[in-house]
Amino acid sequence: MKIFVYAEQENGKLLTVVSELLGEARRLAKSAGIDTEISTILLGSQVTGLTNELISLGADKVYLADSPELEIYSNQTYSKLVTHIIKQQDPDIFLVGATAKGSELAPTVGCQLCTGVAAHCVELKLSPEGRLIQVVPSFGGKVMGEIICPNNRPQMATIKPGVLEKSSEDRKNRHGQVINIDTRDVLKDFISQITPIEVNYEPPKGKPLETAEVVIAGGWGIGSKEDWKMIEQLAEALGAAVGCTRPAVDEGWAPGEHVMIGTSGKTIKPKVYIGIGISGATHHICGMKDSGIII
Repeated sequence: MKIFVYAEQENGKLLTVVSELLGEARRLAKSAGIDTEISTILLGSQVTGLTNELISLGADKVYLADSPELEIYSNQTYSKLVTHIIKQQDPDIFLVGATAKGSELAPTVGCQLCTGVAAHCVELKLSPEGRLIQVVPSFGGKVMGEIICPNNRPQMATIKPGVLEKSSEDRKNRHGQVINIDTRDVLKDFISQITPIEVNYEPPKGKPLETAEVVIAGGWGIGSKEDWKMIEQLAEALGAAVGCTRPAVDEGWAPGEHVMIGTSGKTIKPKVYIGIGISGATHHICGMKDSGIII
């Protein structure tokens, strides 16, 4: 069996979700009970140094495309390269982090490969027949649905950062293989309709949700933008991060989707979680259920 993981990086650093996906790939390989090869796909500019880190985290092979033209992410270019590699190697399973870029890349690749993608999975497991069972919240979070892709390959799933445990492997002396991809050859007949020029990024204000020890989250029950100020004031007083549910974003009360918690937002594990005006729908609970103290 072959399992592939998309190794997303940002400014030359691997995202934490990559370690989580590699850990899950190892767990799936162990449960399969058969010889399994785990590979990663790494794209970017001046990212060759990350190959050793991927191998130490559990990758047997790293498919590397390192080129100046990949410095700025472009879904058209990146999906072309990923699809090329997947078609050549024909893996059984392909895992992608459900980040902003991963959530765009995965369905594009899935479409090009004529296979399905289960998005924002909260659990992965193998059936006795070796099929990937992808668990996602369904019907407004009231039930957990199990999705399979019985006929097409690879079986693709996206998983949000923080849902899975990080890889327990971190062996610097691990050996693996690096396969260099000639981007000029793959992209020679490809004409992108988008030319990235530069990236302007303004870091979000406040404490980041992922690392905060205390999180104050507000939902629809807050009632208004005026009352939402209470959430921000309380968070500031406690030195906490601000979180929210989808309705608070839709109403324009919360700063934006970057503070949304749940299946379509972020997964957090703070020491203390305080929820105000939140009904407790499964879609939100999935993102904070592993918090230490829940109020």
